[in-house]
Amino acid sequence: MVTKQHGQIIETPTEARQAEPGPSVFALLAVSTIAAIFTLAIVWFLFFRA
Repeated sequence: MVTKQHGQIIETPTEARQAEPGPSVFALLAVSTIAAIFTLAIVWFLFFRA
């Protein structure tokens, strides 16, 4: 429940920590994982392929 005091929203510490990670967190994880795999594949093809 939102409580306002002098124009500011007052929350308990537990309420303030209850954020939901949106789809941007998943997108960041997916893009960074794909970029890491792509980078490692390039390094492997350039240096370790016989």
